[in-house]
Amino acid sequence: MKRSSFTVTLFLSLMALAVIALVSQEPNTSAKPAAQAAQQSSPTRTGEQVFNDNCVRCHTPPSVMGQRITGTIVMHMRTRARLSRKDQELLLKYLAP
Repeated sequence: MKRSSFTVTLFLSLMALAVIALVSQEPNTSAKPAAQAAQQSSPTRTGEQVFNDNCVRCHTPPSVMGQRITGTIVMHMRTRARLSRKDQELLLKYLAP
């Protein structure tokens, strides 16, 4: 019984130290991803720029796509590519004008 309470105390102490270490760490705001830096540096982006920055890695620009299917695809890919709402709107205008 005595050994069990020691183990619990040790475990709780280690957990408290881990929480303190996590809370005391300051987030590193100076290191921004390149895509976010590019978004902030150019205030007037186009849908083509958004496509080239995010989508070209895996996709080629489609020649023709309907507005309805484009909206569904862009909405789905917005979450996967972590696009902003503004980038989503720019992509929609670019892919299905």
